[in-house]
Amino acid sequence: MDPYKYRPSSAYNSPFFTTNSGAPVWNDNSALTVGSRGPILLEDYHLVEKLANFERERIPERVVHARGASAKGFFEVTHDISHLTCADFLRAPGVQTPVIVRFSTVIHERGSPETIRDPRGFAVKFYTREGNFDLVGNNFPVFFIRDGMKFPDVIHAFKPNPKSHIQEYWRVLDFLSHHPESLHAFSFLFDDVGVPQDYRHMEGSSVNTYTLISKTGKALYVKFHWKPTCGVKCLLENEAIKVGGSNHSHATQDLYDSIMAGNYPEWKLFIQTIDPDHEDKFDFDPLDSTNTWPEDILPLQPVGRLVLNKNIDNFFAENEQLAFGPALVVPGIYFSDDKMLQARIFAYGDTQRHRLGPNYLQLPVNAPKCAHHNNHHDGFMNFMHRDEEVNYFPSRFDPVRHAETFPIPPAICSGKREKCIIAKENNFKQPGERYRSFAPDRQERFIARWVQVLSDPRVTHEICSIWISWWSQADKSLGQKLASRLNVKPSI
Repeated sequence: MDPYKYRPSSAYNSPFFTTNSGAPVWNDNSALTVGSRGPILLEDYHLVEKLANFERERIPERVVHARGASAKGFFEVTHDISHLTCADFLRAPGVQTPVIVRFSTVIHERGSPETIRDPRGFAVKFYTREGNFDLVGNNFPVFFIRDGMKFPDVIHAFKPNPKSHIQEYWRVLDFLSHHPESLHAFSFLFDDVGVPQDYRHMEGSSVNTYTLISKTGKALYVKFHWKPTCGVKCLLENEAIKVGGSNHSHATQDLYDSIMAGNYPEWKLFIQTIDPDHEDKFDFDPLDSTNTWPEDILPLQPVGRLVLNKNIDNFFAENEQLAFGPALVVPGIYFSDDKMLQARIFAYGDTQRHRLGPNYLQLPVNAPKCAHHNNHHDGFMNFMHRDEEVNYFPSRFDPVRHAETFPIPPAICSGKREKCIIAKENNFKQPGERYRSFAPDRQERFIARWVQVLSDPRVTHEICSIWISWWSQADKSLGQKLASRLNVKPSI
């Protein structure tokens, strides 16, 4: 057979995973890292190809977070943390920074109801004097997976069935039955907080671990938390049906109307910090996005307040064209080796270049408010007026110079190239603790939601047994109740 002759795609089916070029993929579960914990290596071609293909699956709607609403306002520092970070916008109490915030649902389409059980995005763009800082997180403090290699897969599982375009939980339970670390995120998704009353009454979290850098170069791991001053409120099933049936944009309208009425939404910002020298003292990995940092041993530290006091002027210009990326940090805030964050550093900017074009950061809503200069020229939709003759660096005809140096994490990266799972998985302890913190009626609603999805006829006995076994390891009584109602014996 002529190897270069065209053949239908079905003729290329392989018994194992390959790259688009046909090269075998021997590990589709873990990114290539320096040592077992990272950072991720850019030379992991399969990871880059997998993410790049995934981010180009939809045009022009966002692949995730398509349904959203945004508003503008300010962030004000209320507590001095200048000893923890040299970030200019956090330099002293009273300092205010303009922001734009976008709230969203994660999975469903741009016009979908805002009452669907789904994580919510909570993204804040700070227009600082040192460039834009995008703090891109969710209303849950944890995610379903801990390695960016699996991000396309988890979203594919939650998205509608590609054959019928119907969202079906048997697909979710099938995929995540291979990932016990997802239990913790499910303890939020299937809890009452899985359907917030609206965007004003929900929390926000960075989910990922970042690094704060002080003026002296001291590095601390950090997680960010937003707490609404009006409290957390949720919709139970019957309430969600009633609200969604009368207005599928109820949360967007609530945000808009509240600001119009002068009832400005407000959140308090808190941080938790860990000294990297002490990270081995815990029974969890501080860089694992599926685990939280216990507040009893790592207390919340107040930082400031976020106030949204202005509605956007145009939905398309300041919502649809609004673009966030975890790669946008400022001096004093840096990344960590969190495997999900490391993948997001590439993925978010790449998807925006696909969705909006290579010059998306020139759009007014995304452009920095401070002076900026570089030699990124031309490309699609470049509308920046430039009349200089020198577009290279260095040059004796252009006085532009390097910025003053600022500290970055001093940790040394060393280790062999590996594709593996972190050592401290700790998949069951925190989900069990969270379940036991619920009041009895809240526990009952949580159980009922699990019984409903596990009763789906497409959920096999094997998959059902796995989930019951995992919940039994998180909390024995929870596993027993699920097994009893589903008439399935746990296979621990």
